[in-house]
Amino acid sequence: MKKKYNVVGMGNALVDMEFEVSDEFLSSNQVEKGLMTLVDEDRQKSLMQVINTEEVKKQCGGSAANTVIAVSQFGGKAYYNCKVANDAMGHFFLEDLKEAGVDHHLDIDKLEAGTTGKCLVMVTKDAERTMNTFLGITQDFSVQDLNESVINDAEFLYIEGYLVTSPNGRAAMVEAKKKAEQQGTKVALTFSDPAMVKYFKEGFDEVIGASVDLLFSNEEEAMLYTGKDNILEAREELKKVARHFVITQGKNGAMIYDGDTFIDIEPYKTTAIDSNGAGDMFAGAFLYGITNGHTYASSGKLASLASSKIVSQFGPRLHWHEAKEILDRLVPEL
Repeated sequence: MKKKYNVVGMGNALVDMEFEVSDEFLSSNQVEKGLMTLVDEDRQKSLMQVINTEEVKKQCGGSAANTVIAVSQFGGKAYYNCKVANDAMGHFFLEDLKEAGVDHHLDIDKLEAGTTGKCLVMVTKDAERTMNTFLGITQDFSVQDLNESVINDAEFLYIEGYLVTSPNGRAAMVEAKKKAEQQGTKVALTFSDPAMVKYFKEGFDEVIGASVDLLFSNEEEAMLYTGKDNILEAREELKKVARHFVITQGKNGAMIYDGDTFIDIEPYKTTAIDSNGAGDMFAGAFLYGITNGHTYASSGKLASLASSKIVSQFGPRLHWHEAKEILDRLVPEL
């Protein structure tokens, strides 16, 4: 029986606010470059005051949200399981999600009191993205917030690795994976960030259990998780915990394990100005491909082209016409 959704995502619902900053700004304000760091709201506000600009690029986001929006933009059916508060940012998040064509279960008139999470995205001239995140109400995301019926009605459950930082978030990851497996829904997991793997490896071990159907990782995360110092050894270790996996390699493309062989995905030449959302876009385009009749190789090609487009512009999201142009360009080849 055909399921309603290609992908149901679960993760931290954050309103992304993106700014261009200098390396000097990061060092003088003691911001660790290239990582996602959890901060309190006061710290986030103080950094924004130092940046002192009215040019705020604001979108509903968070890693898994970016991925399910990509699925939707390419023509797939996507759903997002998340938690926002009854405030201006929460209302903005849900409206933006709706405009992106992604379903959710939250009633804007029945949201809980609190503060919706926000992510301060700082992009330097070398295209590196650094994130300081105030989780707000999404840090309370728990088993009670899961929509089990929707998980059952999806081809893939996509779990964001950032949820691993809280005990209740981790419990929700474990429970969602269990429910998915009971109903024949495949489970995809993304490590999300090297810091997550470095500091929460045991949490990932708990979530992964025996294995997951599909794992998304970059090279650094793969080596950190496996404890190997080269990617060839790391990818062999990943076979033990994932039936299929993708290792993104930035300007060098990606490698995909399809359960039998490794497939090298060539990069598309581009001028990188902002790496924010590149991994999320790769995952979204890839998931769209494999749930819509494309092979792992052709889905990887689609994902590579889509992520090359993302890094050539600011922000983690394509315009609708760009997604269509990418598909039109590759359809004869796919």
